[in-house]
Formats: sequence, C-alpha cells, structure tokens
Amino acid sequence: MPTESEMKRIDLAMLYELRLIINESEKDSYTKTEIMELLDQIAITKK
Repeated sequence: MPTESEMKRIDLAMLYELRLIINESEKDSYTKTEIMELLDQIAITKK
C-alpha cells in the first residue's frame, strides 16, 4: 500500500495531467461533466 507521501504525489500527478490536457485544448471553459470525463480518461489510462 502506498504511503501518505506517495499518495500526495499521485494526486499531484493526476492534477498536473489534467492541467496539461486542459492547456492543450482550444476550449476556454469546461462544464462539470466535461471535467469529470477528463478525470475518468486519466483514471482509465492509469489502470
């Protein structure tokens, strides 16, 4: 099981990955549903 420090790094990595996806997009705003879908995509690729 990951340590608390490792879990924090994993959380930050996921946030950074989401930031990169949003930054590469041409959209200026996202709905809650769109953000949830992006998070789902990240989670699926991490399985």
